[in-house]
Amino acid sequence: MQVLNRPWGAMHYRIDGPADGPPVVFANSLGTDLRLWDALLAEMPGIRAVRFDKRGHGLSDEGGDFSIDDLADDAAALIEHLALGPVVFVGLSIGGMIAQALAARRPDLVRAAVLSNTAVRMGTTQSWGDRIAAVETGGIDAIADTIMERWFAPAFRATPVLAAWRNMVARTSVPGYVGACRALATTDLSLTTRLLDLPVLVIAGDQDGSSPSDLVLATAELIPGATFHIVRDAGHLPCVEQPAAFAAILKPFLQEHAR
Repeated sequence: MQVLNRPWGAMHYRIDGPADGPPVVFANSLGTDLRLWDALLAEMPGIRAVRFDKRGHGLSDEGGDFSIDDLADDAAALIEHLALGPVVFVGLSIGGMIAQALAARRPDLVRAAVLSNTAVRMGTTQSWGDRIAAVETGGIDAIADTIMERWFAPAFRATPVLAAWRNMVARTSVPGYVGACRALATTDLSLTTRLLDLPVLVIAGDQDGSSPSDLVLATAELIPGATFHIVRDAGHLPCVEQPAAFAAILKPFLQEHAR
């Protein structure tokens, strides 16, 4: 088990793949830990995959109040600690916002970015405030079923494995989950993301109830030269529901930009 000590506490991370493989860093969504990428990485032999649990998620410490920029700084510290940069950075949902912020703040550390099921702004101040209130009143378990409906296509929700994903969300630290919601409520990256000057791949799911494909496309259209793909029969976590299809989109991008 690997941990990077940050001023706010311990950040858990994991490295898989050959030491000489191209470095690719993965950032998770709200309410998930680094296991989010397990199925995808099984389709991606040969890369040097670095995954981490952001503050208040997985095995990392909670980390107090934080912003998206703070989370980007944590990712930068990990890349520098491992002497990996520049890397391809793959982020999903809030992880995609971390990717956008990191590429804007530290272009020296990111050679290319993959933005999955994300946007420059996600939700509204009111919608995040309502979610925070619900969690503080009834815990994450009270909204876990609604999250599953937003995240996954009906076919996936009918499988036994859905229970494991529900458990992952419900067992997330409440302070960590609420802290991430507060960070999302106050973040609009449109001014900096439109200025990004690096290769960017943007991916959406056609059945995503959290970040609909039109929202994701609007972010892709802000970025000069960005390419956009939709994964069919997938919701908010296409790397979970359709890992082979996700890998088929990601592999050519890595072949072109990861070295």
